[in-house]
Amino acid sequence: MPMQSREVRLVRRPQGTPVPEDFALAVTEVGAPGEGEVQVRNLFMAVDPAMRGRMDDAPSYVPPFVLDAAMEGPAVGEVVASNDPAFAPGDLVFHRLGWREAFNAPGSALQKRDGSALPPQAYLGFAGMTGLTAYAGLLRVGGLKPGDVVFVSAASGGVGSLVCQIAKLKGHKVIGSAGGAHKAAYLRDELGLDGVIDYKAEPNLTKALAREVKAIGAKGIDLYFDNVGGDHLHAALALANPFARFAICGMISQYNAAGHVSPPRNLTLIMGKRIRMEGFIAFDHHDLDQHLVADMTAWHKAGLLKASETVYDGIDQALSAFLGLFDGRNLGRTLVRLG
Repeated sequence: MPMQSREVRLVRRPQGTPVPEDFALAVTEVGAPGEGEVQVRNLFMAVDPAMRGRMDDAPSYVPPFVLDAAMEGPAVGEVVASNDPAFAPGDLVFHRLGWREAFNAPGSALQKRDGSALPPQAYLGFAGMTGLTAYAGLLRVGGLKPGDVVFVSAASGGVGSLVCQIAKLKGHKVIGSAGGAHKAAYLRDELGLDGVIDYKAEPNLTKALAREVKAIGAKGIDLYFDNVGGDHLHAALALANPFARFAICGMISQYNAAGHVSPPRNLTLIMGKRIRMEGFIAFDHHDLDQHLVADMTAWHKAGLLKASETVYDGIDQALSAFLGLFDGRNLGRTLVRLG
């Protein structure tokens, strides 16, 4: 008997910040899986700022969302029925067919995950692409080395909070920036950062970063993990030590900008300070997956890792979860519980 499934569709390209009218919640019927197909009921889906880019019809490293069709995103689900011998009912699987409650797909679209080692949502957070982004960006792209002072923007977010924790676990001084007193307290009291900036309470971000650098007895920062761009990148350039490394993960401050965005006014400091700045995409670093899962699982089991999450309930809350990424509501990885 067919199963009903609700899904979120993009019905028009947003202009600037997305609004509810850009989306629609539709109901579909999911029949029995065809030959070679697997039927999955989603348990959790994740939303992230990079999805904003796919809402525009513009060239990128991933194709744009198709209008009037269910959007896509990372999710974990449970196999309900299978016509692929590699999968059996009850298997936990990771895939990129989120924004819907259930679906049929070829087995090639699914990856098994160990449901006994970690909670299912961990594969959307610290043991998934979020974790890989933090792990690869900090250790490989940023080239973390002994004695580095690390500065992280959006430090209370899914990626940023993991970057902070990995750096602290490896013995580094870490300064984190986040927006709002609640998030600043989380960085200070829960993650134990050495310096904390509530950028919403600071009239001058560069002066705030200089204050925190001085407070920890440092001359400047050696590694900047950028999730924000804009004023944060300007401040990091100003306080960078010679030969600092910048891992550019994202620039959320510009994602909803409708017009021209000016670069940091002090970009020429890259030359004099011999700064190495590198943008990266986690997809290029899957060779680190085994190391990531091993380290994260060990830290999790030892109680050394905090899985920062904001969880919304129900597919009808998926859009609210996504918009919460941009208005400051969410802390840590943003998930939607579907099952």
